[in-house]
Amino acid sequence: MTAPFLPSTVPTRKLLSLSLAVALCGAAASAQAQQPTVEQLQQRLERLERLAGVSGGAPAEGACLAELDQRLRILERRLELQEEERVAAAKTAPKLTVDQKGAAFRSGDGNYELKLRGLLQGDARVFLGDSGQNDTFLLRTARPTLEGSLGRLLAYRFTPEFAGDSASIVDAYADLRFDPAYTVRVGKFTSPVGLERLQSSAALVDVERALASELAPNRDLGVQLQGEVAKGRFSYALGVFNGAVDGRDAVTSNPDHDVEFAGRVFFEPLKGTDSAWAGLGFGLGASTGEKHGAGSSFLPRYRTPGQATFFSYRGTVLADGSHRRWSPQGWFYRNGFGLQGEYIVSQQQVARDGRRAELDHRAWQATASYVLTGEDAGYRGVTPARPFGSNGGLGAFELTARYGVLDIDDDAFPFYADPAASASRVRAWTLGANWYLTANLRLATNYLHSRFDAAPGGIALPAEKAVFSRLQVSF
Repeated sequence: MTAPFLPSTVPTRKLLSLSLAVALCGAAASAQAQQPTVEQLQQRLERLERLAGVSGGAPAEGACLAELDQRLRILERRLELQEEERVAAAKTAPKLTVDQKGAAFRSGDGNYELKLRGLLQGDARVFLGDSGQNDTFLLRTARPTLEGSLGRLLAYRFTPEFAGDSASIVDAYADLRFDPAYTVRVGKFTSPVGLERLQSSAALVDVERALASELAPNRDLGVQLQGEVAKGRFSYALGVFNGAVDGRDAVTSNPDHDVEFAGRVFFEPLKGTDSAWAGLGFGLGASTGEKHGAGSSFLPRYRTPGQATFFSYRGTVLADGSHRRWSPQGWFYRNGFGLQGEYIVSQQQVARDGRRAELDHRAWQATASYVLTGEDAGYRGVTPARPFGSNGGLGAFELTARYGVLDIDDDAFPFYADPAASASRVRAWTLGANWYLTANLRLATNYLHSRFDAAPGGIALPAEKAVFSRLQVSF
């Protein structure tokens, strides 16, 4: 049977105690002159006991003040226990929160958590001149994400991708969080080599990634040790993977018996200080391994920022030996200004018809941005201080500019690549503008221009000129 409800707050208990104490003191002072007062107090106490769900026993004839005082103490203790139970229940009750970062459902102690997040990107793409590409509307990204924790030790993330002709898995990994200085990650996630590759696509200042990212591996399957020390001023990652080709995700299983080792160290020496250089970060990413086989699981094709393929190997070429990458990289952010850059080298041993060569491809990029409305620029994006429609706010406005180059090794032509279908070098620049209406909604427009150098024995491909616009919803 459920006891009658009584608001069991501390102020209520104190009020009851104070009221009865004052009445009892008054009754004791004039007991002989006002004998009915004790009986009235007994009746009041019995009513309060019934409300509080406390059984005071059968009414006693001629109860004395001592008995009433004892019953008052029992009532006070019962109220204290109810308050303690309420506080304990509040601590352990699950909590549901919904904000600009998505929805989160977590246990009262915070050890178990489930978050729902998402990213939706829709593009309008118009190509100018004679690039040979079609104007189109495109669903570029459609990714719901489930992430959270299962106790203090285990965290997880699962992200499918529904854009494109078929669904795929983007991220699927678990973190064993032994300590911020050493966490073990297992599953499918981004290989720790390229700076821009490690940046969320929701935080990119341009619509598409730069040329340097074409030489860096994307997501791979493996295990990685990672961590941060010195209040985040030094971070590292070191892992072993199946091995992904340049610029692409790894296939679902290892296509050969070889593995790839990849790692990265990054320094932010003045992070958290008042120095003008507090937003400076720099580091080095690298990978090494072997690949043996033919086809897209072993050899890459390289694309422009407009997503047009400008280099591919001949169909009879094999990856046949070591594949090494190294990439110095860095950023600088101060107030609304942001600058990000990286240089990357990809060295691949290839073979065809008994001939072998080690080809050396190189790329670099520099991206600058400036937030016109006073918000801080950052590697994880921009959050408007005055969201659109809120108290007359217009959101945040940002201008961007980028330049990049990708050089193909001349020894690739004409034996390993067709000079009539591939370029030896591409230079690309992009100008853009971003409008962050809210923390969850962004409109972006880019003008892209790429120029190609002809391979030895070939002719130059026509320049690529395009205008890309994007509507992005993220939470």
